[in-house]
Amino acid sequence: MPADRRLFATRGTWSEMRAGFNWHWAADFNIAQACCDDWAADAPDRVALIDVTDTGTRDWTYGQLKDASDRLANVFAAAGIVKGDRVAVLLSQSAEVPIVHFAAMKLGAIALPLFTLFGEEALLYRLGDSGAAAVVTDAESLNKVLNIRAELPDLKSIFCTSPANDAQDLWAAIAAANPDLTRTATTAEDPAVMIYTSGTTGPPKGVLHAHRFLIGHLPSMELTHEGFPQAGDKGWTPADWAWIGGLMDMAMPCLYYGVPLVAHRMRKFDPAAAYVLIRTQDIRNLFLPPTALKLMRAAATPTGLSIRSVSSGGESLGAEMLQWGETSLGAPINELYGQTECNLCVTQAAGFMAVKPGTMGQPLPGFDIAIRDEAGKDCEPGEMGEICIHKTAATMFLRYWNQPEKTAAKFDGDWLRTGDLGRWDEDGYITYLSRDDDVITSSGYRIGPSEIENCLMGDADVVMAAAVGLPDPIRTESVCAFVILRDGASEEGAAERLIARVRARISPHVAPRKVVFVTELPMTTTGKVMRRALRSS
Repeated sequence: MPADRRLFATRGTWSEMRAGFNWHWAADFNIAQACCDDWAADAPDRVALIDVTDTGTRDWTYGQLKDASDRLANVFAAAGIVKGDRVAVLLSQSAEVPIVHFAAMKLGAIALPLFTLFGEEALLYRLGDSGAAAVVTDAESLNKVLNIRAELPDLKSIFCTSPANDAQDLWAAIAAANPDLTRTATTAEDPAVMIYTSGTTGPPKGVLHAHRFLIGHLPSMELTHEGFPQAGDKGWTPADWAWIGGLMDMAMPCLYYGVPLVAHRMRKFDPAAAYVLIRTQDIRNLFLPPTALKLMRAAATPTGLSIRSVSSGGESLGAEMLQWGETSLGAPINELYGQTECNLCVTQAAGFMAVKPGTMGQPLPGFDIAIRDEAGKDCEPGEMGEICIHKTAATMFLRYWNQPEKTAAKFDGDWLRTGDLGRWDEDGYITYLSRDDDVITSSGYRIGPSEIENCLMGDADVVMAAAVGLPDPIRTESVCAFVILRDGASEEGAAERLIARVRARISPHVAPRKVVFVTELPMTTTGKVMRRALRSS
């Protein structure tokens, strides 16, 4: 099998690991080669993926993934797909997802993961903007593609995972294809994946990543998952593999390290069903978005779990949630931070550093982080500024698709501007405050919503919370909290209790002036609260 791929085979202090770390990868590094073909050559019968469906469970070996992706690459080539073309992957978690990714990458094409929840308008924008040459989808999403096909002049082929009219049968095409493939030569800097931003601050942008960006995710994977991989490890995330969090925070790294990856589609996240899956499949390593964690916390935790590590990213977690993870899940919840443009650059790692609840942790080995003021000067500890990442990070994107001006605007010299506000502390930990456009300006204060939300989430009756600034003729903006209570909890007196909690635990100046109880919050497809939508509601 491939040699030990761990970057941190020996444990050191955080500062030692950062000081002694240098990025390195082969000039011809290719994700499909590293995550599939290398293992297939040395351990073809090793289980790579466990596909859990409503009708049963199937184990996929690396040899089987290689054979299917080689054949599909030949199918794509026969359909005119060449190096640099975009191949859209409109599929839920399943074996077909890595097969399509690997087939595209073996031709030097660019995989374009898309959410199956997207409607026709969202798909039309992304398929049209990217100029996708092929789409692979399932029967449920096929009609959405067919309905917009006439408006997609670059789309050459549509494949469906089951027999259907007006689309090629994916599995029939694979079965009939030549199994012998000559892989197209690629470099580590060649484009491999394009993921669209969520579009909460303007039209979605295609974020183009090179093959080497997989390597950039490995420091976080190894350290956030507490010395990953270890014997018996098995990974799963409920996050859609069309999101960089689902795809790169768990799925692809598992395949790279030879750790079995569980694939399971959940039409809507169900904490009870998630617990059953974790227990029956003996899953040890999880990437759980904050929304999933909050719902799991509100449900009964079963016995018989063997969870070893949990990572989470997308929204800040509070001390109560971290304590719940330790006591109920039996594993630390390690928070991580990144963006679609440059993922997994800051983390907490309980096995390697002292955890400071409310902070994101410290920069990972290989990532240089700065917090800068509006003039571009480095902030002192305690000062709020914009989180910036040096361009040498291995997860740094290549560019926005066909938007050179926006690519240039994303950088200030050698530093990527995240648009996120944060501050250092004296020990080198970073606290995330908010998106720059989520800042609440009240009575001269600039208030980030995350700290308020974490405090509210510490109340036993609160399932989810979001804080926004609403217009106030005196204060400019006043803080308003939108709150989901657990089933059976009474609203009577709850608003006053929650306001008092924030006043007492954080500060009177950040306490909500108003609490609105709701049954749901507007969310992006990646599980982030759309505060902009709340402000306009």
